[in-house]
Amino acid sequence: MSGSSVNVVEAKTAVSTKPPSARPPKPRSTKRPSAPVAFWRSTIGKKTVMAVSGLLFVLFLLAHMLGNLKIFAGAAEFNEYGMWLRTLGEPMLSYGWFLWIQRVVLLVALVAHIVAAAQLSLRDRRARPVRYTRGQRVKATFATRTMRWGGIILALFIVWHILDLTVGAVNPDFRYGEPHHNVVVGFEVWWINVIYIVAMVMLGLHINHGFWSAAQTLGVNRPARQRVIKTIGSTLAVVLTVGFVIVPVAVMTGVVS
Repeated sequence: MSGSSVNVVEAKTAVSTKPPSARPPKPRSTKRPSAPVAFWRSTIGKKTVMAVSGLLFVLFLLAHMLGNLKIFAGAAEFNEYGMWLRTLGEPMLSYGWFLWIQRVVLLVALVAHIVAAAQLSLRDRRARPVRYTRGQRVKATFATRTMRWGGIILALFIVWHILDLTVGAVNPDFRYGEPHHNVVVGFEVWWINVIYIVAMVMLGLHINHGFWSAAQTLGVNRPARQRVIKTIGSTLAVVLTVGFVIVPVAVMTGVVS
């Protein structure tokens, strides 16, 4: 074989054994994400999800608080209210379906709220890798400073609350179908009251700042409306906090037994 033929064979062998890492990278896909995916990935999209889910929680909490206050009407009426919730929507919905639909909707909203909040927090940290030096941090209200860890406390409390009054796993003497009894025996334990009251205070602080933030995200907040919106948020925070806390206090003081 001639020298030129050998050189050609060697050149072909070198080309065929070229390491994969040296090959040119594949071009990235230029396919654009769908509108919902692009919306979720954007900062304003995540803030909007937080705002809408937060307002949904406020509506639920108002209805839940009003239902809880029926405990002052007596055991029979409170238990009847609990049964009504399970039969709501019949005959279109089967027994208990309304509660499960409500739970699924709230769970999806809660997961979306938490994930959006966590991703926004992470995005904010990445945008400002250098921490504030002393004296540089922007002044904020106590409610604003407690939003993140207050939200974690509320998420843990929701799990506890379900285990206590829905499942009965941590309730001292849980009886299915007797919500009045379950509430009373639960709030007769002082440390359960402490957990509940601390969580409700955190809830009030969360709503106080979150309502104003949601109004700003949804474009409702205007300079002329700021005082009204802050007043509404503060009023909701106080009403919900007092409305929920009054039940364990009433059990502790013997008003409800």
